[in-house]
Amino acid sequence: MEQQTKPAPRKNIVKWIKRIGFWGFIFFLLKGLLWLALGYYVFK
Repeated sequence: MEQQTKPAPRKNIVKWIKRIGFWGFIFFLLKGLLWLALGYYVFK
């Protein structure tokens, strides 16, 4: 038996990691900015 490596699924996995990484960055950036804005208005 010979194991076959399939490059297509690996390429899809890399694409998903990049997409999640981008959206994860945007999510945490916005979350941080919201917390800073909330803190600013609470202690103003």
